Amino acid sequence: MNRNNNNKEVRYLTSPKIGQQRKKYCRFKKLGIKYIDYKDPEFLMKFINEQGKLLPRRITGNSLKYQRRVAQAIKRARHIALLPYVTDLLK
Repeated sequence: MNRNNNNKEVRYLTSPKIGQQRKKYCRFKKLGIKYIDYKDPEFLMKFINEQGKLLPRRITGNSLKYQRRVAQAIKRARHIALLPYVTDLLK
């Protein structure tokens, strides 16, 4: 048998790019954003999911400092009714 040929050939059941992930980065540090405006709901929508929950750091890639600021800005926006507390389909 051609056992050596089988070892050289690599077959994937799925696309090989699915397993590879890009390194996460803090967009605030990269872009030099110092202030997170709670009056900008379109920007804050990037950090909440379809139900209106905050996305965690492991998904967004934010640093701890900016994740806290994002959370505070979202809470303020919810308080003045720019963002909903809960919803069925937000995006």
